[in-house]
Amino acid sequence: MKSIDEHIAKDESEIKTAKAEGNQAKVRHLEEELKELKEFKEHHPGDDHDPTSLEMYCENNPDAAECRVYDD
Repeated sequence: MKSIDEHIAKDESEIKTAKAEGNQAKVRHLEEELKELKEFKEHHPGDDHDPTSLEMYCENNPDAAECRVYDD
């Protein structure tokens, strides 16, 4: 997807579909992803790109080894 707003809209649509199908596992997964996307958007208001799963993980776990940034 090109933007975080497109990703949010897609997840909202897929949640409705999953609820109609009775797929509660998918609903829970998508609701968690949607929550994280909205939080990311709130913390980065000027950034419109669709974040990767690593960016989302590091947003919530900045001290994780995978998220460390080393300066040269």
